[in-house]
Amino acid sequence: MNHPQKSSRRHFLKAAGTAAAVAGVASYVPRHVLGADGVPSANEKVNLGVIGFGNRCKYVMGGTLPHEDVRCIAIADVWSKHRDDGKAIVDKHYGNTDCETMRDFRELLDRKDIDAVLIATGDRWHAAASILAAKAGKDVYSEKPCGITIEDCQQLADTITAEQKVFQAGTQRRSVPNFIKAIELAHSGKLGELQTLHASVYRPVLDNSWLPAQAQPSQDEIDWNLWLGPAAWRPFNLAYVQGRWRGQWDFDSGARLLDWGAHTVDLCQWANKADATMPVEYQPHKEGITCQYENGVKLEIDFLDDPFGDRSPDYITRLGTCPVRFIGSEGWVETGDSGEIVCSSPALQKEITEDTSRVRGLDVASHSRNFLDCIRSRKLTAANQNVMRKSHIACHAAAAAWIFDRKLTIDPQKEVFIDDADANGLASRPDRIWNV
Repeated sequence: MNHPQKSSRRHFLKAAGTAAAVAGVASYVPRHVLGADGVPSANEKVNLGVIGFGNRCKYVMGGTLPHEDVRCIAIADVWSKHRDDGKAIVDKHYGNTDCETMRDFRELLDRKDIDAVLIATGDRWHAAASILAAKAGKDVYSEKPCGITIEDCQQLADTITAEQKVFQAGTQRRSVPNFIKAIELAHSGKLGELQTLHASVYRPVLDNSWLPAQAQPSQDEIDWNLWLGPAAWRPFNLAYVQGRWRGQWDFDSGARLLDWGAHTVDLCQWANKADATMPVEYQPHKEGITCQYENGVKLEIDFLDDPFGDRSPDYITRLGTCPVRFIGSEGWVETGDSGEIVCSSPALQKEITEDTSRVRGLDVASHSRNFLDCIRSRKLTAANQNVMRKSHIACHAAAAAWIFDRKLTIDPQKEVFIDDADANGLASRPDRIWNV
């Protein structure tokens, strides 16, 4: 394989957009725009295309396919095994063999019968694929983290807004009842004055090692160039395609802090009514990162050595993965993926009524329902591009503080670090030109 030259992200996106336009993508008008009211009618299904079909996509599809007003009609994946697996699941659900597959997602974007896309690739592709999809006239549901850098998140949010597309980040806990109830307690004043928010994350890692080179398969079996996409070139190894990319700097987001942080920091942002801003200070220490908002509220990003096991003493282990805790002057509330909510006092616990359904945090049915409803209404989703932008950039800022092992200060509106050229240099990264 040739090693394509490196370029800036802006150059990469411009080149990718040009290629899409040449293919007839950029001028595409979705079929529902041609309708009388500009949105799909109540009895018209939203045609969905999938880009990237792995284990995470199976979770999302499990909560999406049962909705009667959506129909998955095509799957694009660089690995033939994933294409076949995805088609088998979709065809079984519908009881036919109609789902089409393709290696190159640009063929999917060129289809005029597809209204929306679900992007469930690895982190390296989320922003670039979402941007191309929006420019192709598609509404976008993107798995998280939605951008591998700060600049990714900025350009993605700007593109979605400029193209007037509906966007949903895959931070589905914004649509899960127990997390919503905990947020309500924080907003209601029943915790008193909000003081400290706790977001659990993995202990960050920096890994720049390469796995041993293996014989590269045929393009039709695994398109290695397209798998890498904008990420830096390295020799093929099947383990990357099977998921070993996680934790690798070239492929993962923010030293892996965003794997949980995209959920837990996002929930803390929501609890603090900070969707339009972010913490301004980030101080790393041995057990986490202490962040400070302009309104005085503190955010503690806590590193967990055993995130899928014993999460004590910082969190109540039985509450499950991705726990968050909101502490006010008069009490606290904690919840996680088990669906249970624990409060600091019997009086607060009485606020957790029987109508607060317990739903496992991995459930995505309500989140995909919100996405489909907003496709019709053209309203902002629960985890829209603006929500994603600030919470993701906060995570990237925290990761940068950990990487440099020093306190960082950011302008929450300009989204640049103050008097720190090194940190601002980390806000973007050069990208490989993959579409030549």
